[in-house]
Amino acid sequence: MDLKYKRILLKISGEALMGELQFGIDQKPVNKIAKEISDARLAGAEIAVVVGGGNIFRGMKNSEKLGMDQASGDYVGMLATVMNAIALQSALNQMGIPTRVQTAITMNQIAEPYVRHRAIRHLEKGRVVIFAAGTGNPFFTTDTASALRASEIGADAMLMAKNGVDGVYTDDPKTNPDAKKLENVSYDDIIKNSLKIMDTSAVALCKQNDIPIVVFDFDAPGGVCKILNGKNIGTYIGG
Repeated sequence: MDLKYKRILLKISGEALMGELQFGIDQKPVNKIAKEISDARLAGAEIAVVVGGGNIFRGMKNSEKLGMDQASGDYVGMLATVMNAIALQSALNQMGIPTRVQTAITMNQIAEPYVRHRAIRHLEKGRVVIFAAGTGNPFFTTDTASALRASEIGADAMLMAKNGVDGVYTDDPKTNPDAKKLENVSYDDIIKNSLKIMDTSAVALCKQNDIPIVVFDFDAPGGVCKILNGKNIGTYIGG
């Protein structure tokens, strides 16, 4: 099929895996996410995924409660992303989708170490690649890790999946009913206006490498395939 984007980096929040739970991993949303990825792969896309860890541990927030310094908290958060990656890999494997997890922190018993050329080769062979453990360094979010990995693998676009928010708004639509949705916005406007849709460092990295970002509502079914087929959903961030 003639897709708008051939190779994508899909960023999913850890909270998307919670479903109706207050904490942890709910199998129902994990299977839903796996189905979306499976459909996109069957459409012909090469798919890399970064999943957050906020459903298990949020670095800055939880580290303060436990009396941990931020670096230690960030490392625990990285381990949480590995747990989510393995859960998502299992769901994809059960659907017959070959999947590899690569981690920025070496843990050979459960995942491959991140190697750029190996990741690209997996994608070329039709395997889904899940990047876990962020960048491997504290003080960097999974948004920044997503932009970094998208740049390294030469992704045609980075898809930011949000829960219940269908794009970028001038303000928080959950608290401000007058907030307006932006259909198209530049990288510079995201940074200049401090629109809190993702980290500014991630936006800057995507700008530097000319990688468009599409922010969309992951709760609406078929969103990834619609974007791949060129339908205008969510918000397009670009030059």
